[in-house]
Amino acid sequence: MNQAGPETAAGPVTRIAMWSGPRTVSTALMRAWENRPDTVVADEPLYAFYLDRTGLDHPGRNEVIASQSADWRVVLARLTSAPLPGGAVISYAKHMTHHLLPEVDRAALAPFRHAHLIRDPRELLASYARVRAEPTLADLGLAQQAEIYKRFGGPVVDSRDLLADPEGVLRALCQALGVPFDGRMLAWPPGPRDSDGVWAPYWYDSVRSSTGFAPYRPPAAPLPARLEPLADQCLPYFDRLHKYRIAAWTEEATTPASQRAPAPTGLRSDGGATREGGA
Repeated sequence: MNQAGPETAAGPVTRIAMWSGPRTVSTALMRAWENRPDTVVADEPLYAFYLDRTGLDHPGRNEVIASQSADWRVVLARLTSAPLPGGAVISYAKHMTHHLLPEVDRAALAPFRHAHLIRDPRELLASYARVRAEPTLADLGLAQQAEIYKRFGGPVVDSRDLLADPEGVLRALCQALGVPFDGRMLAWPPGPRDSDGVWAPYWYDSVRSSTGFAPYRPPAAPLPARLEPLADQCLPYFDRLHKYRIAAWTEEATTPASQRAPAPTGLRSDGGATREGGA
């Protein structure tokens, strides 16, 4: 069960674990949450643990390991129970799902309110291939994400939906997580943040120059043929979560039918067609 944390002087604490793979606008989403005055964020807190255990040579590897605890128990205990700065009542952790190695006790994740950010695997891989020529399924963390969703549930956000309608999707996400929406999530000042991981100089150029969510654009280049088999491996995990993705919030969706304005003459008002035009 997803739970809120202990209370602080400012009120009960909500501790959110947002799970995603790479190239899913996860850092922009972290910016949105950090721009709320009631929220403190943690940037990939299990990254040092992941690099230490796997031995992978990522950019800035030694800096990353020196900047965080490499013990998952310490990391999760801190996220679960550490006091928040004055005035903050929401803790938001941006997690990469591939950092969740098998040795991490999944029961230790129970105190969090879980949420999931996903992206079409073909679009994800077309983007990721520009920075990692031969990615693997393990690099993407889709299997772990499906596992966490099955165990803990939580709202699922498709990154394409988020970029198409930032306010509608963020309102729906906040509602699903039991926190009020804050319009300051829609725009933020450019530049680095103290909360950015030490790996930011290697990965965050575009988000550092951003001031909000960029409009959705399909990948500029098609998926390389050599990555088609990997995309096929990813699709069952993606599809498993995608069917549960949240819809953008609309005023109509939260207004009782008896209070809605009547539909114009000639338009159906019985729910026989969806916003996407499907019957």
